[in-house]
Amino acid sequence: MPLQMCIEYPDKLPDALQKTRQQFEGEAKMAMAVKLFEMKRLSSGMAAALVGLDRVSFLLQLHHYGAAMLDLDEEELLADLDNA
Repeated sequence: MPLQMCIEYPDKLPDALQKTRQQFEGEAKMAMAVKLFEMKRLSSGMAAALVGLDRVSFLLQLHHYGAAMLDLDEEELLADLDNA
C-alpha cells in the first residue's frame, strides 16, 4: 500500500501562481521528483512512478524544470564517446 505525505501551504499560493489547486499540487509533486532525480536519490523510473508517468514521459518533462536528462561530466562523456 502506498504511503501518503501531507504538505501545508498557504491557501492563496495556487492563485498567486495562477494555478488551480490540482495544477499546483501536481507541479509541486513533479518538482520534488525532479529534484530527487537530480540529487541521484531516485532513478528516473522511480521518479516517474512517483508522479504517475512512464520513464520516457518523465525524462521529456525535465527541461521544464531546468534539469538535464544526463548528468555526465566531461571525462565521463568522452569515455562514452570512445566506447561508442
